[in-house]
Amino acid sequence: MTDVAERGSRNTGNLGRTTIADGVVAKIAFLAAADSLGVHALGSGFSRSVGALRKRVPGGGTVTHGVKVEVGEKQAAVDLDIIVDYGEVIPEVGKAVRENVISAVERMTGLQVVEVNIAVSDVWLPEEDEGEPERVQ
Repeated sequence: MTDVAERGSRNTGNLGRTTIADGVVAKIAFLAAADSLGVHALGSGFSRSVGALRKRVPGGGTVTHGVKVEVGEKQAAVDLDIIVDYGEVIPEVGKAVRENVISAVERMTGLQVVEVNIAVSDVWLPEEDEGEPERVQ
């Protein structure tokens, strides 16, 4: 897919168009997923480490590790890699994350989200707190 999706304006005639970059959709999805109850972090341990390094580099940009998007002209698909808090019911966390991401992306961009695929890569245990990045919630 393209790096920038073109969106036609509604009810504005030929006054111009709005474009939304893939990174914008990824950031919206990242924040919506991170705000879901039961999600400790996004991304695998490796991707979180790389993300932490990118944050320290001037101009490294906003990190959306654990999120991949494909954006078309009218639709988007999202892939997420999450770490769930121990004790949470994983299918329920997945459902909540999916609903939050779809709602946020569709509301903010006008795109139809056709799928949100979630991979749970780990379960966070409270005793793993040493050396872990801050909780995303």
